[in-house]
Amino acid sequence: MTHPFFDAIIIGSGQAGTPLTTALAKAGWKTALIEQAHYGGTCINEGCTPTKTLIASARVAQVVRRAAEFGIHTSMPSIDLPAIVRRKDELVRSWSEGDRRRLEKTENVTLFFGHARFTDAHTIEISTAEGLQTIEGKTIFINTGGRPAPPNFPGADSIPVLNSTTVMDLTELPEHLLIIGGGYSGLEFGQLFCRLGSRVTIIDANDKFLSHEDRDIADAVRKVLEAEGITFSLGAKVTAARTSSNMFEVETSDGVTHRCSHVLFTGGRVPNSDDLGLDRAGIERNERGFIRVNPKLETNVNGIYALGDVTGSPAFTHISYDDFRIVRDNLLHGANRTTEGRLVPRVTFIDPQLGRIGLSESEAQAQGIAHRVAAMPMSRVARATETGETQGLMKAIVGADDKILGAAVFGTQGGEIMAMIEIAMIAGLTTRALKDAIFAHPTLAESLNNLFT
Repeated sequence: MTHPFFDAIIIGSGQAGTPLTTALAKAGWKTALIEQAHYGGTCINEGCTPTKTLIASARVAQVVRRAAEFGIHTSMPSIDLPAIVRRKDELVRSWSEGDRRRLEKTENVTLFFGHARFTDAHTIEISTAEGLQTIEGKTIFINTGGRPAPPNFPGADSIPVLNSTTVMDLTELPEHLLIIGGGYSGLEFGQLFCRLGSRVTIIDANDKFLSHEDRDIADAVRKVLEAEGITFSLGAKVTAARTSSNMFEVETSDGVTHRCSHVLFTGGRVPNSDDLGLDRAGIERNERGFIRVNPKLETNVNGIYALGDVTGSPAFTHISYDDFRIVRDNLLHGANRTTEGRLVPRVTFIDPQLGRIGLSESEAQAQGIAHRVAAMPMSRVARATETGETQGLMKAIVGADDKILGAAVFGTQGGEIMAMIEIAMIAGLTTRALKDAIFAHPTLAESLNNLFT
């Protein structure tokens, strides 16, 4: 039987799959895009867009609480969680449907809505609402992303446990939200619900708060979150969980029993690679289920690529998008781009933001790299003082050649300032260039003058 044949089949419409579909189609490739759940991938539907939309609402509530500090007297905020969730849902729906409409209008693109499985290295079987459909392709790209890891603590199957997706659909504010997992996601959700009015406790098995950060940065973050009312229990593993009198009890290895109304598990993500029929195509995965790729994002099977979170790369939208650019440039423009040596910026959207790029001080020390540290509290930044947002600090790691090796900016608009430092790193600028640059006053940018003085 002859099946429809495509120059390219893309599985997953995430932040690599969608632009790659458009780029290949515009280059004349007959392209099929298969999506199972929702157009736009994790970022638009379950990650960046909805979480940051909710965080924005929580920040408004916090600004209202602080109004008297600015000479504005008003009543305390009244939280309408269903309205907050509706705003989030409307924005998500708008962006996802926008992606779908643009794809539908793109010449050379055929959309399939259903679940894809390999039957061999060049054949895909799609389970749709109308039944099974089979297509073939010369080149295949896997961009299926990941999903929240299931809770793995004792008693998890005896109580309802929220994850990073389901927690955003709550329409009743938790009285006491217990978060298991003290990583960046746990902190974002913790501050979000604390600002909306929940009591929040964060449990983490690691005895070091934000263990991947330098201690001065981690301590500054913890100080801010504790001041807002979040309680931390570090070095504690969950040993039991159960229902008790319309509440939940979670016991930890330190002998404490936490009574709470809701439990949120933020213990990482797993790849959507387990139901793709990869073995039929001979595609290799590692022990955690991530698809193995080389620096050009090629799998071990000729003509099959994998991009984004499903490869185990840093799980950020901007990294997935860079994966797309690497594949696009290599296939369409004869480039020789790879993932090696690329900078990986990240922003944790607590408030104030924590932006990070390049090496930390502890990493530079561990690698034996000669360096010096440039650091400054945000209280020394004029713009931060004027806006009443002086919490946090800026910290840069500078090499022996006076070029920046990395930075952490924990402060108002920390992600934006981090991006300025990243641009300087890309350009190979020395700290002298930033120290002597003329930045408009009063802006946050001019803090770079003083940071490197």
